[in-house]
Amino acid sequence: MEDSGSAGLEPGLYIVAGPIGNLGDLTPRGAEVLRLADVVAVEDTRVSARLLRHAGSDRPMIPYHDHSGENVRARLVERMAGESVALLSDAGTPLISDPGYKLVRDARAAGRMVTTLPGPSAVIAALTLSGLPTDRFLFMGFLASKAKARGDTLDEVAALRATLVFYESGPRLSESLSAMAAHLGDRDAAVAREISKTFEETATGTLLELSARYADAPPKGEIVVIVGPPGEAPPASAADADAALIEALTRLSVSKAAGEVAKKMGLDRRALYERAVELKG
Repeated sequence: MEDSGSAGLEPGLYIVAGPIGNLGDLTPRGAEVLRLADVVAVEDTRVSARLLRHAGSDRPMIPYHDHSGENVRARLVERMAGESVALLSDAGTPLISDPGYKLVRDARAAGRMVTTLPGPSAVIAALTLSGLPTDRFLFMGFLASKAKARGDTLDEVAALRATLVFYESGPRLSESLSAMAAHLGDRDAAVAREISKTFEETATGTLLELSARYADAPPKGEIVVIVGPPGEAPPASAADADAALIEALTRLSVSKAAGEVAKKMGLDRRALYERAVELKG
């Protein structure tokens, strides 16, 4: 017969959002689960030990991070059959740019109970501080350190009409902001760091202004970069449309040339077709 779990907690996986800075931001429900769980899977035992002490928890910890092998994950999933396992990252909500999604996937595949205890998230906190549009946003995590890979990633999202959110480190911040400006345009942006901590700071400006600000003084602490969506493109002029049609007509029929330019410039296809006939003649 299976164990019913510790002190009333149903066996399974409990995803616990921890503070991103101030320990007081741990929710009462999160603290209770950390006190009652049979075991707490943590990214770093040294970091999590402080939070467990704050929560009044003496539960055993098991390291679970990016370098954990499949056998560690399998043992945790096996334990969930009769025990409660709390998942905790170093800061904020687990799985958001942190290890964990494979554990959730495997736990569900094994039929284990999985629940989450919502709480702090640096992504959401930074968006609220930025003063930039929040109705549509994309979290990008950390950009690649190699210039080409970083540029390719930025090019993929350059036309997306959404606010972009990145994690970044102090030493790379200025260079990353400059690369964003080069590939996305010099958009409005914000740099939020040390959120909920003593030296919390949110700096706003354009990407190039912020890059210059941090060029000679790389900041310390956890950093989130928020980049506003692209501005509205100016409407294409008649001369621009003619130039595009003339180029397209060297490769395509009148009908296909009109369709290509209409799609690219957001113009009326029928009017472009009539103009293409004139130009062709």
